[in-house]
Amino acid sequence: MDWAGRSWACVAYLTLQAIKLPYRGAIFQTQKYEKAIDLIDYAKCLYRRQPDWLRDVFPLAKPLDSLPQDRLEFASGRYVLGIPGGADQIRGHHPWGYLNDETSFQPEAGECYNEALSAVKGKIILNSSAGPGWYADARHDIIRNTED
Repeated sequence: MDWAGRSWACVAYLTLQAIKLPYRGAIFQTQKYEKAIDLIDYAKCLYRRQPDWLRDVFPLAKPLDSLPQDRLEFASGRYVLGIPGGADQIRGHHPWGYLNDETSFQPEAGECYNEALSAVKGKIILNSSAGPGWYADARHDIIRNTED
């Protein structure tokens, strides 16, 4: 699976959780706000392509075209929200799920992860292609620890 496919898979998983389970919200964080909007567009595309009966069971808070570009909100109060990089961006949010996409390329990735640990109630996903920095170091530490 290519990297764009992995981002789609992560978005699909967290969007499904937000659609079907009570009290579930998800946040997608990327280095730039525009990329976060792209991930929300993935979620909106997935919702749009569902069969009518599923959209009837899980209705949106507003018509899809009326929702802000950075969010997908359901009538039940569940949501998917896109935010830009930066450790202070997740403060004030307490989602069930969190996706940090292209983590290797976010200067504050470690701080974002630390903030997510205290804010997120459920699943945390870090997704990235290879690159130097905190994420590469953390991955190598995890791999080394499992080999010891």
